[in-house]
Amino acid sequence: MNEIITTREERKKSRGVLRHALMLIPDLLRLLVRLFKDSRVPLAEKALVIGTIAYVISPLDFIPDFIPFIGQVDDLYLMSLVILRMLNRTSDDVLREHWDGAGDLAAVVDKISRAAQYVLPKKVRNVLLGRVVIAPQIKGGLASSPGIPQAVPDDIESRRKMG
Repeated sequence: MNEIITTREERKKSRGVLRHALMLIPDLLRLLVRLFKDSRVPLAEKALVIGTIAYVISPLDFIPDFIPFIGQVDDLYLMSLVILRMLNRTSDDVLREHWDGAGDLAAVVDKISRAAQYVLPKKVRNVLLGRVVIAPQIKGGLASSPGIPQAVPDDIESRRKMG
């Protein structure tokens, strides 16, 4: 019984987080466009970025955007997964240089990806996650996630302890 209540409370809390995060869609999209244009971003990552941009601006995706709230949550989830991946594969300075949004980028996208897991249907989560392998931590990467987004350390000292 406590598990049901906890899950219900987590879903309610997640919906609140995602309602606020919906306001970040323009900032996240702007970040992805800037990263696509940046020569310091690896070509393979740029391909993933452009695919994500196309998915977000397209009205046809796994959960159509005309469905209020949940239609935008899948877009948020995909953008957060791609950015988490890029935190592994691109210098965090590059990402933070282009980030106009409020708060620490790593913490923001980690919070979005965790909250979306309680709201999106499991099949949609699995398909989107399958499209974006976040990759094991590499030297200098901020985050690591074999399938479920992990907490992202905010400071350099924490990163050194991880790697």
